[in-house]
Amino acid sequence: MIDRLIEIGRCYGMEMNVEKTKVMKISRQPTPVTIKIDQKQVENVKCFKYLGSLLTDDGRCTCEIKSRIAMAKAAFSKKKNLFTSKLDLNLRKKLVKCYIWSIALYGAETWTLRAVDQKHLESFEMWCWRRMEKISWTDYVRNEEVLIRVSEQRNILHEIRKRKANWIGHVLRRNCLLKEAIEGKIDGRIEVTRRRGRRRKKMLDDLGDRRGYCHLKEKALDRIKWRNCFERDCGPVVLTDY
Repeated sequence: MIDRLIEIGRCYGMEMNVEKTKVMKISRQPTPVTIKIDQKQVENVKCFKYLGSLLTDDGRCTCEIKSRIAMAKAAFSKKKNLFTSKLDLNLRKKLVKCYIWSIALYGAETWTLRAVDQKHLESFEMWCWRRMEKISWTDYVRNEEVLIRVSEQRNILHEIRKRKANWIGHVLRRNCLLKEAIEGKIDGRIEVTRRRGRRRKKMLDDLGDRRGYCHLKEKALDRIKWRNCFERDCGPVVLTDY
């Protein structure tokens, strides 16, 4: 495939830079991939940034989530005087959700959340409210008390679920390559081996319907009903270990 790409590129005067080209195999047990360009081995990497998101060879989103949270906390620290000022509480909460959460949740539509990832996100949510109210961890103030002070509920996981539902619903209503990839219709061979433990959680499992994918796809065709299914009152997000 690479040889064909290079051949067609040269027809238009384009050359592939071996030094800037990387290869990564996403698998449970990643192994080096041998790909050569002009007899030069392409470097194998374990992670790289693509369109602002951090991709890793294990196919999980944990590193990306930690990276987004770190960037969001750094942005909060830069504007700390604004978020902890004497402005109206509702205004400061809107600023946090607009300025800080938008950084933390960039690309959240494609995340597959495990229990540990959900805990990281909920911890970040409480970190924002504690910093905004100038509550130190040494004050021994319970999370429930912090939420009462800021008149909030745990909302970040619901926000991710709504964003994911809006994006996936848009994809399922179209006939495109991305839809085929989600449905697993891309041709190829998969080596099936018996592994211990439960299967990995899939992206669509966060919107799981006991009646299966076909019913979920049928529901997405009605835009209004689809949005109503994932509003704020859809109920709490249950943490399950994967």
